[in-house]
This record gives sequence, structure tokens and C-alpha cells, in this order.
Amino acid sequence: MNANVTTDLNGATPLPDWGVIRAAGADAASFLQSQLTQDVLGLDAQRATLAGWCSAKGRLLASFIVWRPAPEEVLMACSADVLPAVLKRLSMFVLRTKCKLSDASAELVLQGVAGAAATVAAWRCADGLVGLPPVRGTARALRTGASPALPALDADAWSWLEVASGVPRIVAATAEQFVPQMVNFEVVGGVNFQKGCYPGQEVVARSQYRGTVKRRAFVFESPLAATPAQEIFHSADREQPAGMVANAASWQGRHLLLAEIKLAALDGGTLHLGAADGPQLSRADMTYAVPLEATA
Repeated sequence: MNANVTTDLNGATPLPDWGVIRAAGADAASFLQSQLTQDVLGLDAQRATLAGWCSAKGRLLASFIVWRPAPEEVLMACSADVLPAVLKRLSMFVLRTKCKLSDASAELVLQGVAGAAATVAAWRCADGLVGLPPVRGTARALRTGASPALPALDADAWSWLEVASGVPRIVAATAEQFVPQMVNFEVVGGVNFQKGCYPGQEVVARSQYRGTVKRRAFVFESPLAATPAQEIFHSADREQPAGMVANAASWQGRHLLLAEIKLAALDGGTLHLGAADGPQLSRADMTYAVPLEATA
């Protein structure tokens, strides 16, 4: 480890695995209002939100942290590996709308800030910071402006905090794998059920109101490192996977993963990474309560 990198959870680190899409124009917010799972029109310069973009089948193509620094500008931070495909596909729906979409990643280089320097509350915007939910007592934020002199945070520590938060980030390997509820997206504030239509809305609403959610996301500890889209198996079923890894991180020899799991697989037996006889997983603490009811 670089001697200048802090070993505690305090400092800042570049986020090369993130990117930023800019929507600019008089109709930027209203266009995104018709596409995303959250209320964009209600945002102002002081607030941010989590939001998703779904396929017609209600599967998440991308997840975003969204903020609106100006009335005619909306910024959307997402995983860098989904950004090109999402930008291309989303641009197809702009048509005659007064909205221009562009990749602003080179201009707005994101940093992850943790600890004392993350001075803004969750989902608030101030001084170039976008506040994120704290994790195990550690404040977090994204920084888009010039950074003051801060300790260099270990990039693995930031990733570990991200996974521990239980807030999923859709990456290329998991695009179109999850209905929002499967990864608790509505629990962590990524879905607004009163905002009106968007792609996949009927599927998402049906899952919510007809009680058909039979899979949820949980944080697990693993003896070995995991990768997004890696399958998880129950000890009693070698053939059919019981879940899938959404995000994973390793820091200081500790391996953490956020995975969607069949709720039925939580009743007895054990869960294993990659195969029914693979490394055994153990449940870790969640930062929020997960609904466990599953009725058809």
C-alpha cells in the first residue's frame, strides 16, 4: 500500500469506475422524469436522489445518483462500464425534446470522500459534494469539484463502504438482471411510486402492490473475493442458483458482497459462492431493514 494512503476510513479517492452523464436543456428534467424511477422535477440545487433506468420488462439497465445543479442541467453518476450503452440508448428517446445528453466524465471527475471531509448530509448537495448515506458511522460523499488537500483514501476501502451500505450499483455484468425490488432499490429511495410513467413502471408497480417480491438483497461476508453476476447456491440445491452477486469488494483481507437471494433460501441450510460446495457465506449487518414478506 502507498505510504500516503490512509488505512482508516477518512480521506478521498478517485473513482475511475464511475462516470457522469449530463442532461442539458429546457426539457432536461422533464425528459428524465419520463425515463427514470425517481422524481427528477422535484430536485433543486440542494438535493440529490438515487434513481434507476429500467427496460420495458422492469429490469434495471442502470442505477444513478442524480442531482440538478441548475434548472436546465441534470447530472447522473453511474457505473462507468454501463455509461456508453446507456447514453446511446437513452439518447434514442430524446427525439425533439429540448435536451442534450453527453458524457461529462472527463470534465466532472468524481472522487469518493469518506470521514470528516464528507460534511454534507445524505442526499444533500453543497460545496461540490453530494452526500451519500453513512455506513457504520462513516460519512460518505461524492465530490465533483476541486478537492482540498485530503488524505488519500484506499480505493478498496471506499468500495468496501459502498458494498456495506447495501445500496446497489448496476454494473455491466448485472444490467437487466434485477427488478428494482430484488435489490431493495425502492427501500433505499430509488423508486417513487407516485411520479408517473417510465419504462417498466407497470412491472415495478405490480411487484410492489401485488406482493410478488420473492427475492431481496443482503450483505454477506465471504472467505474469498466475489465478482458481480457470480451465482450463489443453497446447500440443498446444486442445480439451481439461489441468487446473484450485485456488487463486491475486498479490503484488509475482508471480503464483502451484496447479493440478491431467494427469500425461501434463507430458511435453513447454508449459502455458498459459485457452487453448492463453494465458500460459505455469512450474513452481515444491514444499514436498513429489509422486507422479508413474500406472497404470490
